[in-house]
Amino acid sequence: MKLRKSLWKLACFFLFLVFLSVIGCFLYVKLSPKLLINSANNIILYDQKNEPFFQGSKSKEWVNLNDISDYLIQSTIYTEDKYFYKHFGFDFLRISKAMYTNIMNHNMKQGASTITQQYAKNLFLDFDKTWKRKWNEMWYTMRIEASYSKDEILEGYLNTINYGHGQYGIENASKYYFGKSAKELDLAEASLLTAIPKAPSNYSPILHYDAAKKRQLLVLSNLVNNQIITEQEKNRAYQEELTFIGEDDEVSLSSIHYYQDAVMEELQNIEQIPKNYSKVNGLKVYTTFDYDAQRILEEKIETNFQNVDSLEVASVLLDPNSGGVFALVGGRNYNESSYNRATHSLRQVGSTMKPYLYYAALENGFTSSSAFISEKTSFPLDNEDVYIPKNYNDKYGNKAISMATAIAYSENIYAVKTHMFLGYDALINVARRVGITEKLESVPSLPLGTNEISLLHMAGGYAAFANLGYKIEPHFITKVVDGNGNILYQRKEKKELVLNSSLVFILNNLLTATYDPLYIDYNYPTAISLAAKLKHTYALKSGTTQSDNWNIGFNKNVVCAVWVGHDNNQELVKSDYKYAQNIWYQTIEEYEKDLDKDDGWYQQPKNVVAMLVEPISGKPVSDESKNTKLMYYLKGTEPKETDPTFDEIEDH
Repeated sequence: MKLRKSLWKLACFFLFLVFLSVIGCFLYVKLSPKLLINSANNIILYDQKNEPFFQGSKSKEWVNLNDISDYLIQSTIYTEDKYFYKHFGFDFLRISKAMYTNIMNHNMKQGASTITQQYAKNLFLDFDKTWKRKWNEMWYTMRIEASYSKDEILEGYLNTINYGHGQYGIENASKYYFGKSAKELDLAEASLLTAIPKAPSNYSPILHYDAAKKRQLLVLSNLVNNQIITEQEKNRAYQEELTFIGEDDEVSLSSIHYYQDAVMEELQNIEQIPKNYSKVNGLKVYTTFDYDAQRILEEKIETNFQNVDSLEVASVLLDPNSGGVFALVGGRNYNESSYNRATHSLRQVGSTMKPYLYYAALENGFTSSSAFISEKTSFPLDNEDVYIPKNYNDKYGNKAISMATAIAYSENIYAVKTHMFLGYDALINVARRVGITEKLESVPSLPLGTNEISLLHMAGGYAAFANLGYKIEPHFITKVVDGNGNILYQRKEKKELVLNSSLVFILNNLLTATYDPLYIDYNYPTAISLAAKLKHTYALKSGTTQSDNWNIGFNKNVVCAVWVGHDNNQELVKSDYKYAQNIWYQTIEEYEKDLDKDDGWYQQPKNVVAMLVEPISGKPVSDESKNTKLMYYLKGTEPKETDPTFDEIEDH
């Protein structure tokens, strides 16, 4: 008996403490500054012309609750939060049931978030599942409930949730899917839209109609169970044939969401930006986005992939002088996969690694004419193993070829000989200098691209060639301003000279050999099919592995990088290798179409000389020479007929 009394007293004391805590919390949130929920999570992204292209995570058009269909309001309440008008932000009975279900099923799939809690989440940049975020979410839920009426909260929620296809807010979604305002939605349309926010990618009626209809039936059944509609009304709404517009009033690019995600990720990593919007009354984020460049890139990808189902693609265009990313595509269909392959995917880069090697060679005394024998070669290693690389299609000249020819054909034998002659660290050192941070192994196959690097980092590395030697940092944001006009962040230009500009000029000209008909001999340049298609001069390198195809090219205005492959590393077939090249040249040529032929190319440095040579061998021209080309050299390093290198090769 005494034990029962003691336990009862302890329970009462505990409940009293809980009561005091609740009262204290309530008083605290009541006395806290009122949250500006209509603008708390308002983030606007501006392009490089200072034109808004996305009102991030929020609707472009806020509508009042009385301008939203009653069917939509009721469908939302009875699907998401039945007791919305009866609780103070938390449905404790529902939470208890969810906890019990999760414990019994040994998982955490059952949720119990109220409409206010879900709305509170929209006040944060960060959706990580951490205790800190959960704690912040709780406080914001209480502050919202203490500061606003239920109608105001519901209005804010419906104006901010994600309805898929980049449509945030019910008015935008209604116009996108059905071409009408939210007030005009009938029961069938409203219930289908209510089905989407739980998982916008999975319940899109445009992409996954059957799944959307299945969830619509659940929404309608909830209305029947709560006596909002009759069984007959449910059946009529479910059977109603709906027509989806799939458009909004403004020009829209489906790929733009990959760019937006990259901006948001960069934004989260800027220390000066608060982790939630409510502290800054919204944000204006000024970016390097170029709408025309994004449109061109998306169009070229869509055109080339019209009859292709399984391949994926990633591409970026960036300014080599600042590092600003003009355009980005992280995959073929954002609604099917929001995974950003341009920024997050690590892929084997193939022969696009070789320019880093050949710059290292130029830095260590090689010239455009430096020659090795193109032949089948076995390389003995220190551990008594033997490395036996092969050229593409197993083609060899069985004669001396110049560095220029090795670049034109993407010769693996020449690359490995150069790599082993210089030592493994030479290539790694250059890659590190230009900004490649991924793991690079000291192995003979490194110049053949056996290590994995992100597309964005490769484009950034090539930017150091495009800008004649400066390391830049690829980025998306130039400035961030809060809702009160205060500049929270202003990007400072970060350029560091890490390469010799004269040597880079020589390398860039060597990289035009990849589509130069003068290099047709025992093999063809890797991009010879582009010889008649390119109207401007570019440095270009391709890369191929069994499961990856790359094309990275540039001039002084732009770097364009394209990757094509499968997410699961499935082996490419021969016909797959054309897509990256086609997308690359069509995109960069369209982007440069208004420029004269050589507006994007480089002026010859004063310490560099041009000389007529035989392009295949690299030897100076003679009376017997049938094929000649101007190639570039640092003054004093021009080839001579009597150079010992050529004599040794001929005696081989």
